[in-house]
Amino acid sequence: MRADRVRSVLYLPASNPRAVEKARTLACDVAILDLEDAVAPERKAEARAAAVEAVRAGGFTGRLGVRVNALDTPWGLDDLAAMKAAGASLVVAPKVETPEAVHAISADLAKEADLWVMIETPRALLNLTDIAEAGGALDGLMLGVNDLAKALGTGAAPDREPLKPWLSLVVAAARAHQLLAIDGVFNRIDDADGLAEEAAQGRLYGFDGKSLIHPSQIEAANRAFSPSDAEIAQARAIVAAFARPEAHDVGALRVDGAMVERLHLAQAQALLRRAEETEAN
Repeated sequence: MRADRVRSVLYLPASNPRAVEKARTLACDVAILDLEDAVAPERKAEARAAAVEAVRAGGFTGRLGVRVNALDTPWGLDDLAAMKAAGASLVVAPKVETPEAVHAISADLAKEADLWVMIETPRALLNLTDIAEAGGALDGLMLGVNDLAKALGTGAAPDREPLKPWLSLVVAAARAHQLLAIDGVFNRIDDADGLAEEAAQGRLYGFDGKSLIHPSQIEAANRAFSPSDAEIAQARAIVAAFARPEAHDVGALRVDGAMVERLHLAQAQALLRRAEETEAN
């Protein structure tokens, strides 16, 4: 798994020059130029050319990726060829359902490129283990909540009740194969409280970051997927407790009224490393 932060993953249409230019200054960890859902069929070639230009020009504050069209569309193969030629370092592939698709896409990427695949169909859920262990360029799993909910026929729920099993399953598959796990989008742009709650839920389930559809959502995602002051204080207390001379050979001890083990020490040390990376950037 890459050490790069992926707290906030912002989609923006590659066919919108103003949006692409603005993305260069935004505080998102990853900007994804979209060639798929955000682009009308008649503008696909134009968007592809704009994405190639943006990849080659660079200048983005965070990491830059491109979401291509699915391989079974008229544009998918041309998208992949263009991204390979441009030297894109990150490609997002939608509606991946089999490990064979991962292999095919990986073969069409630049040598050092990473691949994130979107899990957004029932078939993908049933093949999730095979997809996650496909190898190749695969570096992350992204949950496509809108398409998945549509395909499953679930009802709407503020806490994503119908999707909770699949949230856990995607995270488990990612962790089992050292992949990033990126939560799906939150559609209600003007609902700041709802976004904060869903981002907190995503982190609670173990996701590394959240997909976003508007720049106004970046701050909430960055905050939710960064260690809080309380978490940092607790982690420091655990590290300090195990650092005492009398604790050098104990497996568990009491910290702030709770029993903690050395697995909690490892978690605390990892959290403090993430906090240092966040402060450094």
